[in-house]
Amino acid sequence: MPKSISKQRVLIADDEKNIADTLALILGFHGYETNAVYSGEAAVEAAAQFQPDVLISDVIMAEMSGIEAAINISRMLPQCKIILFSGQAATADLVSQAGSSIHGFEILSKPVHPQVLVDRIKSIAPFPPDRLSYRAAYKSANRS
Repeated sequence: MPKSISKQRVLIADDEKNIADTLALILGFHGYETNAVYSGEAAVEAAAQFQPDVLISDVIMAEMSGIEAAINISRMLPQCKIILFSGQAATADLVSQAGSSIHGFEILSKPVHPQVLVDRIKSIAPFPPDRLSYRAAYKSANRS
């Protein structure tokens, strides 16, 4: 039986389902294991089970904001890297304050080009999710 090949896990939280699902597909294509959820509460619940290496969260969501979810997840999983993003200019100051001065969260503005997002993930959580590396490792594991 082949060894399991571990992929870096990315949890995506956005109340716009299309955005969360699209990011999950794009990051999956880049070799990440992804889980998309559609609220801050769902992100906290999913993080306990999914154990993400990276959380990507929209800032403005109903009930629990992305910042609140990120704070809760970073307390639960201190090794989890956090990327917050928002398409609303009014949240820029709030995100900057929560990100840089309080918790060290990464901050991106929507829309974000997929390659910029992948590059940011690689810079904050360097674990090569290169699909070709996984294929090579899988083939190598199956040869023995």
